[in-house]
Amino acid sequence: MGADHPPFGRTREATDYEEHVVSAPTSPADLVILGGGSGGYAAALRAAELGLSVVLIEKDKVGGTCLHRGCIPTKALLHSGEVADSAREGEQFGVKTSLAGIDMDGVNAYKDGVVSRLYKGLQGLIKSRKITYVEGEGRLVSPTAVSVNGETYEGRHVLLATGSYSRSIPGVELDGVRVIDSEQALGLDRVPTSAIILGGGVIGCEFASAWKSFGVDVTIIEGLKHLVPLEDESSSKLLERAFRRRKINFELGNLVSSVQPTENGVKVSLQNSKEFEAEIVLVAVGRGPVSQGLGYEEAGVAMDRGYVLVDQYCQTNVPTISAVGDLIPTLQLAHVGFGEGILVAERLAGLPVVPIDYAGVPRVTYSEPEVASVGLTEVQAREEYGDEIETLVYDLGGNGRSQILKTQGAVKLIRQKDGPVVGVHMVGSRVGELVAEAQLIFNWEALPDEVAALIHPHPTQSEAIGEAHLALAGKPLHAHS
Repeated sequence: MGADHPPFGRTREATDYEEHVVSAPTSPADLVILGGGSGGYAAALRAAELGLSVVLIEKDKVGGTCLHRGCIPTKALLHSGEVADSAREGEQFGVKTSLAGIDMDGVNAYKDGVVSRLYKGLQGLIKSRKITYVEGEGRLVSPTAVSVNGETYEGRHVLLATGSYSRSIPGVELDGVRVIDSEQALGLDRVPTSAIILGGGVIGCEFASAWKSFGVDVTIIEGLKHLVPLEDESSSKLLERAFRRRKINFELGNLVSSVQPTENGVKVSLQNSKEFEAEIVLVAVGRGPVSQGLGYEEAGVAMDRGYVLVDQYCQTNVPTISAVGDLIPTLQLAHVGFGEGILVAERLAGLPVVPIDYAGVPRVTYSEPEVASVGLTEVQAREEYGDEIETLVYDLGGNGRSQILKTQGAVKLIRQKDGPVVGVHMVGSRVGELVAEAQLIFNWEALPDEVAALIHPHPTQSEAIGEAHLALAGKPLHAHS
């Protein structure tokens, strides 16, 4: 498949790593990358590993949003919340514990420490691969060149990987104090008494979960009819049920009409005339591509609503330019960026590459409980196969490990009749750790009988996947037929 994309055909001599490049190299690099987030740095590491000369340009810190302001710090925050819940609820496990309070300075020190260690490790990887790293705000100035810090870096190929920013709602102004985005929320030095979250997707539900664990009175406002609306409806309903038990409030199917400051906080008015007040408002309505004013359109790159358009190999309409990550209209997930970056690097090095099947990419919402899935939702499966599908739901009530953890939820399987499993959807504590096996089941087009033949260790939550497939294969064990 790589035949249409010839390699550059040369391996450079290794040069010393420079953290801040002062002058541009005199000869073109094999690859110039604009943006050092998940997609950009993955492409840089793999391309350098394959012998290509690489220039990596990043205006902030290598690692991008995911490492510094997204995936990693939010999951650290959620783990602090899990520890708080364990302390608060220890008695149900026969352990007399109590929660004295949340020390946000301590939480932030823990969170920042995790980020710092990973950042230093990533810096070491960049250095070890002899990648020329340039810190500064770059701009595409031709189909083969990026300008930064007054210097121009020529490349045989340019990769655009400038990532995304936190979107807002028209008419809602972020002030960084009372009305904040997710990046500002990660820097809070206090636990607010109450919060309204605009948006019930992944980001909104994760912050709602963490803040509730910290003792915040949380209300989610979601314009669509379910939380995590991109997931299977059954998963959304299970999460909603769990959030009700946790006393996380939510208003579904209603849009915001205004957000106004009050004497003690913020008031949110909805189009159905309902009003909510809280100390702060978090705007978590998704992320948009960072592409404006970077020279993309001037270089002839095809765009749509700010996104860079690419083919299945992440190549734009300009043969010397590719794009990856949140900048293109694919799943906005760090691991998707990794995969796309690696694909581009291998394509440019002349290796055969296979387009990414985005339905086969695992998706996880790290709330309590977690929501994890891969493959098609039931609605999508019916659109593709009509009535030629079967579904099965295995309740975690029959799973020993889940009972030990006192978690509730389910594993839902969707299969093509007499065919492979085309969707796996899970809700429950820690089910994100199970989705790797689900990914293999979907991507290898496994039949229920084939998975049912595998023996899963007992007692583990992974048994829930095995038990669900046993039931779908017509031989249930710890489940009603």
